[in-house]
Amino acid sequence: MTRTGSAPSFGALLRDLAADPVAVEEVVRAARAHSPEVARLPTAEVHRQVVLLLTSGLGALERREDPGERDFTEARRLGADRAAQGVSVAGLLCGVQAGRDRAVELVVRHGRAAGIPDEVLLEGLLTIGRYAAAVERAVVDGHRAAERELASTGAPARARLLRRLLLGGPAGVPPAELARFGLRADGRYHCLVAEQPDPVRAHALHRHFSGCGGVLGTVEDRLAGLTPRLPAAGPVDLLVVVAPVRPLDRTPAMYALCLAALHTAAHRRLHGLHLVTDLAVPTALAAQPALAELLRGALLGGLDPADEFHRELATTALAWLDHGQRLDQTGAALHVHPNTVRYRLRRLRELTGGPPVEEGARCPVPDTVRWWWALRTWLDRP
Repeated sequence: MTRTGSAPSFGALLRDLAADPVAVEEVVRAARAHSPEVARLPTAEVHRQVVLLLTSGLGALERREDPGERDFTEARRLGADRAAQGVSVAGLLCGVQAGRDRAVELVVRHGRAAGIPDEVLLEGLLTIGRYAAAVERAVVDGHRAAERELASTGAPARARLLRRLLLGGPAGVPPAELARFGLRADGRYHCLVAEQPDPVRAHALHRHFSGCGGVLGTVEDRLAGLTPRLPAAGPVDLLVVVAPVRPLDRTPAMYALCLAALHTAAHRRLHGLHLVTDLAVPTALAAQPALAELLRGALLGGLDPADEFHRELATTALAWLDHGQRLDQTGAALHVHPNTVRYRLRRLRELTGGPPVEEGARCPVPDTVRWWWALRTWLDRP
């Protein structure tokens, strides 16, 4: 095809679209809508993939080089990452191709609106299409290479063993199979469970625990594992709950406790790594919703959940209990004067009959637990 000399105008169009957040978002939505596996990824990851394809096409147009001469390392890395994150090559290509089709529609629509002749649009689309195809081949190559590596490490067998141990225990599991994955029949392990992650954060958590030994995998759609030790302090983006080390025959019980504690921690909007023992009280109390309802009615029946002042009183009382029934520490936490804390507690006592706020008075431990539980669940109600 004879070049018209208008390619720079086409290049400027493509550059504008690649820098236009609205246009990029349209392509991202198309990729996610046509591939459920891609839809599970964080939007930022799909956005990165889209920008990679758009900028590759732009670079191809500007340099007019042979696709075989380009370095597609980044595209291969993207494919490898998706394989490690559990996205199939079919699901990945479905999203890539849907995004590419949407990008072509945008180029044609905006190009015509800008007055670019159809033959120039066609020439430009053919040029970037050759590079887009090369990028897709590199993505597939990276994905398949990573799949072969994962298969060689026995990842499916590792996941099966982990599910068997967490759900049924080690009975009947040959010691040789445990040893294959770095476990011992007489070993003691932390059980951990994470909130249901997207594939990218799941892969990051795998890397975070990779040097600790043990096994990590997906069990009942959650990331879970057994590890002889915890990693050194570091950022954990996911909510992860960990039990103290216990023998393998205690694994199913520890797994059940981790699940219960995970639910409690998620309800409290916690993040990062938390020990089951640190969540013991709220987890135990959360297992008795009917008793919590009775306690709310008995202790806090004089409060109106729709009254903002009553909610302020309950929030202050809960903070007071959380801070060792200290007026000064409670005031500092709430950014109010200790006298304000004292006033609110007295108003709450007038409405409900407790807890005591006299100078030097302290709630006994059973009363503290009852009031803390009632206040916590009363405030958590919609």
